[in-house]
Formats: sequence, C-alpha cells, structure tokens
Amino acid sequence: MKNIFTFCLLLLSVITTKAQDTEDYIAEHVEVAQELMRDHKIPASIILAVAIHESAAGNSRIAQHLNNHFGVKGPNNNADIRSAYRDYESDEESYNHFVELMETRAPFNGLFGKYDQYDYKGWARGIQRSGYAQSRTWASQVIAMVDKYDLYQYDERPEDYVAPVYKAPVYHRKKRSTSRIYIVKAGDNLGAIAKKKGTTVKTLMKKNGMKRANLKPGQRIKF
Repeated sequence: MKNIFTFCLLLLSVITTKAQDTEDYIAEHVEVAQELMRDHKIPASIILAVAIHESAAGNSRIAQHLNNHFGVKGPNNNADIRSAYRDYESDEESYNHFVELMETRAPFNGLFGKYDQYDYKGWARGIQRSGYAQSRTWASQVIAMVDKYDLYQYDERPEDYVAPVYKAPVYHRKKRSTSRIYIVKAGDNLGAIAKKKGTTVKTLMKKNGMKRANLKPGQRIKF
C-alpha cells in the first residue's frame, strides 16, 4: 500500500512539473508572441500554442539544440546536432521566422485576409489546411492547447468581440470497394466464370460494361 501511495505521489509530481514547465515557457515567450501579434495581426495564442506543440514547450531536441520552436526544416550549421531542421541564433529568431513564413509563403499568406488576429480557431484550421502539418488532428491539438492554458487571454480581444462558430470537422473513411477481380486465363469463358463465382453471365457483362461475352487471357473481370 505504501509503495502504491509513493508511486502516485511521484506520478503527480511528474504531471505537475510538466504543467509548470509549460507555464514557465508561456511566461518566457508571451511578450515576443504579443509583439508579433501587434505587428503582423496573427493571434499571440496561435504563435504560443504552435510553439508549445511543436517544441514540447521548449523541451524537444531541436528546441534545446537549435532554438527551433516550430519544427521548421532548413539549413543547419550547428555542430552539436545533425538534423534536417533549421537552426536559429535565438528563440526570438525562431518566432520571427515562423511569422515570416506565414506572411511570405503561399498559401499561408492568404490566411491574413481570411481570419482576424483574435480568431485562433480559424487560424489553427487554416494553417493545417495550408499544409503545415500532415496530421488530421493537428489543428484540434493546437486549439486544445490554447484552451487548456487560456492562451486567448493574450490576444487582447475587445470586450465586444464575438468569436466565429465553427463546426467540428468530420472525417469520412473511404468505402472499400465490394468488387472482386478474376483474371481471365486461356480457355476461360464467361459462362464458366459466372458459374464458378455464383453469378450470371448477364450480371458479369453489366458489371464490366461488356457488350459481348468474348474474353482474352489477362483480362480483369469484376464479379
């Protein structure tokens, strides 16, 4: 019982430390995020949330060694770590470069005319749709980060601001084709194939768009 209690305390300590690390990260970088928001009209909450998500609140290897907080790939002249990710002189340079990418690269630059500087949900989904991340849940994870740490409080929203309402995205799995394929062999005929597959010649011809029952070796027949 004592061992279980000790384990629970240790687990709680780890969780609390991680939360404190994220809070410390926010406190350390909120000013640069807000300054970029005021100058470039991209929500500070989005800048912070993307940085937290991509750098594990500054704990990732590329954040620690390359000052790369946004998972941006590019030239790396760092002697300590070989990586496809770009290295920066400072955290602030990484933050500035992220916003620069949003402003200068299509289709990201189209987001500035579509979303205002307070619409963090629109920005998150727009950045994902523009190809920033391959994961379908990336935007949802970034939005959850904003909500968890109340990052929208740094967006300096007007008191009368009404946030747009977005429907949650719905992903549909592709339906697998129910058709099966038979490869015609020498000597085959449509009647024999139909009998073997438990169907009729008429059904096979209709399903395969055939006007005649003639077959040739290698032909693919749906059944």
